[in-house]
Amino acid sequence: MSEPFKIEETEERVILVGVSEQEGDDTEDSVTELLELAKTAGAKTVGVLIQKRELRHPGTYIGSGKVIELKELIEKTNATGIVCDDELSPAQLKNLESMLDTKVMDRTLVILDIFAARATTAEGKIQVELAQLKYRLGRLAGLGRSMSRLGGGIGTRGPGEKKLETDRRLIKNRISQLGRELKEVRQHREITRAQRKKKQAPVAAIVGYTNAGKSTLLNTLTDAGVLEEDKLFATLDPTTRVLMLPGQQEILLTDTVGFIRKLPHHLIEAFKSTLEEAKYADYILHVVDASNPQMDKQMHIVYETLTSLGIRDKKIITLFNKQDKREDDEPLRDFKADHTLSVSAKYGTGLEALKDLLGKLLRENKILVERILPYDRAGILQQIRKTGELLEEEYRPEGIYIRAYVSQEVYGKV
Repeated sequence: MSEPFKIEETEERVILVGVSEQEGDDTEDSVTELLELAKTAGAKTVGVLIQKRELRHPGTYIGSGKVIELKELIEKTNATGIVCDDELSPAQLKNLESMLDTKVMDRTLVILDIFAARATTAEGKIQVELAQLKYRLGRLAGLGRSMSRLGGGIGTRGPGEKKLETDRRLIKNRISQLGRELKEVRQHREITRAQRKKKQAPVAAIVGYTNAGKSTLLNTLTDAGVLEEDKLFATLDPTTRVLMLPGQQEILLTDTVGFIRKLPHHLIEAFKSTLEEAKYADYILHVVDASNPQMDKQMHIVYETLTSLGIRDKKIITLFNKQDKREDDEPLRDFKADHTLSVSAKYGTGLEALKDLLGKLLRENKILVERILPYDRAGILQQIRKTGELLEEEYRPEGIYIRAYVSQEVYGKV
């Protein structure tokens, strides 16, 4: 009997390529981050090439001399492809493939590839496929070898991956269909938000740079059971859980997708409904990896992304996370935050202080009342527990004595 045929996935061996346009820019840091992205996508980096140029070459991204140098490096390292640190134009893609005779990818394609692998919910899959198709629609002429098989990026994975032969008309039809599906999902999300508002449940959105520890924070506080990995974009789909605060107060915590340098425009558009969880939240929990040397730059990127989403005038609590990994005692500051705390989400350090702070912030919008309620109005206690903080409760002959922080709505009733 013949041996069964085995299909083995070839290990992707890539060379990272970047262009530094001015002295002292963050190209090296960006390429280091690209290495992590490639690793997360399942590729092994076998070389790095950074060219200093006044401007990126409009036809080949890097200069002609560097293209020759890159071709030699590909042969020397047996690389199966290159990954450029910026989004390439169709002309750049086509020219580089032609000159190098290898697969050419850019940062956007790798991020899309990771998102495709990580999307688990119906909404996440629609969002990723939509972003993939919009990216590829403008590059059908340029995408050659990188689209010659099912996998458009690293590996062969993900919803929405199409063959080179798929024409613009089919892609446009699919984009229209996905747009309609996503619209329905957004309407459902808006209904959910409206229900939360009706129930007067305060919401805190957890935002931050990718791999800052957002999912770990949510898990430690609420036992959410969200995937935690020391990888970029470990989780994509938003998760909302109830957090009990001192005094039996409740707040909803919502995790959001991580931010990153050069987050592709198509992804921001596709994931807008997810990212808008932060827009409609009452508070922002900004999680920062305090052990990362690029902490300040990462904080700046988070604030830039929040501004681009129209998120302003929110109370921001910055959590300097991963204190257990810090190697210095330098004071940590965030001048854009209303409050800052040093925490370790992994070990629970500082999280009681966070709960106390959230409880204090919730009380700011409440009114302190002392009343004796008639027994026939005892049902209002449930409302107080749900939307306020019941400090004292005593059953007396004349009625129920309460001392509580209550919302404006409940205040009108008591």
